Amino acid sequence: MTSPNDTPPSVAPSRTGGEPGPVDVDALAQLSFLVHNALDEIAGQHDLSIIQARLLGVLRDREPTMNQLGRLLGLDKSSISGLVDRAQRRGLVTRTVSANDRRAFQVSITDAGRQLIEQLAAQFAERIELSVAPLPDADRQRLSQLASQVVASDAHRRGIDLRTTAR
Repeated sequence: MTSPNDTPPSVAPSRTGGEPGPVDVDALAQLSFLVHNALDEIAGQHDLSIIQARLLGVLRDREPTMNQLGRLLGLDKSSISGLVDRAQRRGLVTRTVSANDRRAFQVSITDAGRQLIEQLAAQFAERIELSVAPLPDADRQRLSQLASQVVASDAHRRGIDLRTTAR
């Protein structure tokens, strides 16, 4: 039996030598479940699926083509079309012919979509803040920095540009 001050069994102690220690995959999986479940619950409160919430999140600061959107969300052409169609019927996004390529469509968020994703994002931030509240400020900041580095590195490896595009 462990006391409250003991390190949980799923958290590997850090190494002090120059050699990196193993990644605690179980702890990362549990963290991803925590984040995923929070997003799923909050999106559901707004009658959205997680992928619909991700769509609106992507569109907050860029207006990608359908192909770019599929790449950003990891979805094929037919899945993106259906996703955008459903969001467009709800008045959350618009689709217009691209000025750069008349064969392509750009997708942008509407005011209603922006308002909805801002509400969802605020609730999500509040939920995640509660989850990391036990950590000291420096650890919370470091966790955010490391998560950002991992996401950026993965996007770079997959050839995805995460920088926002001007409107």
